Amino acid sequence: MTGEGQDVDEIRADEIRGKAEGTATVPISVLDLVTVGQGRTAAQALRTGVDIAQLAERRGFHRYWVAEHHSMPGVASSSPAVILAHLAAHTERIRLGSGGVMLPNHAPLVIAEQFGTLEAMAPGRIDLGLGRAPGTDGATAAALRRTDRLNEGAEDFPQQLAELTRFLDDDFPDGHRYARIHAVPGPVQATAEGGVQSPARPPVWLLGSSGFSARLAGVLGLPFAFAHHFSAQNTVPALDLYRESFRPSAVLDAPYALIGVSALAADDEREARRQVLSGALSMVRLRTGRPGLVPTPEEAEAYAFSPMEREFVDNWLVNIVHGTSDEVRTGLDDLAKRTGADELMITANAHGGEARLRSYELIADAYGLPTA
Repeated sequence: MTGEGQDVDEIRADEIRGKAEGTATVPISVLDLVTVGQGRTAAQALRTGVDIAQLAERRGFHRYWVAEHHSMPGVASSSPAVILAHLAAHTERIRLGSGGVMLPNHAPLVIAEQFGTLEAMAPGRIDLGLGRAPGTDGATAAALRRTDRLNEGAEDFPQQLAELTRFLDDDFPDGHRYARIHAVPGPVQATAEGGVQSPARPPVWLLGSSGFSARLAGVLGLPFAFAHHFSAQNTVPALDLYRESFRPSAVLDAPYALIGVSALAADDEREARRQVLSGALSMVRLRTGRPGLVPTPEEAEAYAFSPMEREFVDNWLVNIVHGTSDEVRTGLDDLAKRTGADELMITANAHGGEARLRSYELIADAYGLPTA
């Protein structure tokens, strides 16, 4: 809500910058892929998502994001706006957002309408994270976009971003072909006769796993989220590029970068290893064109990895912070120090919801996060 003497830009900056809780050196947040394990349903995965969001809110995690993926049996987050609306109805304080919506898959006006609706449902709690990748394979992306010219979507990303921002702010210049088109709910309702709609809108984040979005976020003065959890070798170069490119804006006067981190804590080290191995096997199958439900830890332990698959798994597990709660806390603190990240966003890829919930609870305890 807007108070006296506080303008919209200040509110946006406050909404972007998190606050470290407990003994954490940076804010801790959650990225949920709404994973579906073997023997589980999408309905169960979505209910687990609500449980995780409520736990995150109760324990002082800063925000909870979901990511757009398509045509992957083990990931039920194909419609972030729908999931976020459901989560908004089951939470009260925690920030909710997309990590992210893949902008080239959608018309900018549609995204502006969806997230304007979410902002009306949960004022001051919605983040709009945007990516330029398809979030799927090329054939599925072609089906989503109704075109085979996929490279054009990525190359047009800055233009699409500018159009989306103008719809969110309702500020197309006179004479523009969209000047008389308004994203509703949105700022136009505040300027209409008798209007009392808040002019605030969700802050925009750029997401990336390489240097393109890092540079663009810096040039535009936007917050940046980097996918360390699947592009760890590019994390430090991308964050350096973001900071070097940063220009102060009406949104931020200094860079603000979070990184997505795969992390899973368990009551003992062996159990943590069992849980992350199931996620690693799931990734092996995805990378070799065999996407499916997340396998059980038992199946992953019994699986006969080929030498090439074993090498992939070993390299994959190096970048997953896992073990006891103390080991995970140490790993996360070291990563925050090494990268200089302003916020850590944890994703726990495991077969069952119970293991993921337990992981977040243990991490919260390790940092002495609030208990209510």
